[in-house]
Amino acid sequence: MNISLPDELRDFVAEQVKRGYGTSSEYVRELIRRDQDRLRLRELLLTGAASPPAVPADGTYFKRLRSRLRAGRATARRQ
Repeated sequence: MNISLPDELRDFVAEQVKRGYGTSSEYVRELIRRDQDRLRLRELLLTGAASPPAVPADGTYFKRLRSRLRAGRATARRQ
């Protein structure tokens, strides 16, 4: 795959390569991976926002969560 870039973008990529990326291809691959991660996160957030709440996140919820965490730590120490 070949990508054509205007001079300004080509210079920017060359500067990024100097700052730690081995090649311009590595830089572009990293950008693509980050974009994939961003899209996955967006999809997860949208799915979560569209779903009904399972349990209210109130004081009682966090109290139970802390209790479970403490119980897990105590069990781990005994092992």
